[in-house]
Amino acid sequence: MKAMLICAALTAASLTLSLTGCAGVSTDVRAAPADTRMQGEHSYALVRSPLQDGLPDHMEYETLIRAELVKYDFADVARERAHYLLSIAYDTRLAAIKVKSADCAQQGCSGGGEGAFSLFGRHAYQHSLTLRFFEQTSGSEVYTVSAVSEDHDADPLHAIPYLVKSALAQFPFADHADWRVKLRADAADGSPKVVSMKPVQP
Repeated sequence: MKAMLICAALTAASLTLSLTGCAGVSTDVRAAPADTRMQGEHSYALVRSPLQDGLPDHMEYETLIRAELVKYDFADVARERAHYLLSIAYDTRLAAIKVKSADCAQQGCSGGGEGAFSLFGRHAYQHSLTLRFFEQTSGSEVYTVSAVSEDHDADPLHAIPYLVKSALAQFPFADHADWRVKLRADAADGSPKVVSMKPVQP
């Protein structure tokens, strides 16, 4: 019994470290289509929904996205001159997990183990960002990239720099659809720095 309690405590501690990002931040990135090279003039215009206009978190996203895209020689121009239109979607919600036994894996149980995960009273939150590029002349969607991370902070503002940095760690992500990006806060200014990018095999 004592050994079981020690094991449970160690497991809980391990999950806490993982979710708080003490050893850095990991994000899951998915890009589609993964083989696009974003041909055409490197100009874009950001498009907003009525709900996004003027929101502090949206303004933060736009500022950071512009700064990252400049590194790839993409210019933010007036909408009538833009080759691409770029939409931004983001969300913060309670993370959910499913717990299934070995029997459930074979028999297909439902319900029971799904819900918001709380460890010692602390909830886990999932933050996500999706960027969608449309070719303005044709209206076709040419590239989509999403980044997702989890932590214990319900405030989305702290996650924004990490999500933007991950989604645009490569532009575009090619050859593989799914990636794991690891980041750390820079010791000098606290901004996120990419430590590694690895494709995730299906």
